[in-house]
Amino acid sequence: MADTSKQDGIALLKADHRKVEDLFSKFESAKDASRKKDLAEKICMELTVHAKIEEEIFYPACEGAVEEDMLREALVEHDGAKVLIAEIEAGGPDEEFYDAKVKVLSEMIKHHVKEEEMRVEGMFSQARKAGVDVDELGEKMASAKERLLSTYESGGLPKPETTSLGGTSLA
Repeated sequence: MADTSKQDGIALLKADHRKVEDLFSKFESAKDASRKKDLAEKICMELTVHAKIEEEIFYPACEGAVEEDMLREALVEHDGAKVLIAEIEAGGPDEEFYDAKVKVLSEMIKHHVKEEEMRVEGMFSQARKAGVDVDELGEKMASAKERLLSTYESGGLPKPETTSLGGTSLA
């Protein structure tokens, strides 16, 4: 695994975004069902870990530094993604709506990434401008990411829990 502990938190999150974009691209061009399943599982793993470190480390550090509406919207977007991740994880490439679910998840994530990465008014820009300590966050997020990947790779993804739906567990 790359040494992400030296990256600032925003660079780490952007690297995650690029990795998931690449996985979605590979999924779109994949023809073989087992390849699609493998790629979809990797996408779900990456997004689950990414959402967890954002929700538990990055977003709380941004409270008061980033527009409150933007943080709330990001959490709702995460919850929407978690619903699709749960459905994709429970299904398989032989199901009628599998590819459509992965495609819609891709589109949701593109929208979410755009809002985080927009110049000037995006969440990342607002955080930097407000002086959020992105170096300290990078270390915390890299450590959490490593731990979560190890845990999920050995034990599978947890049942997603929503934030905007009052902590509802998606079974």
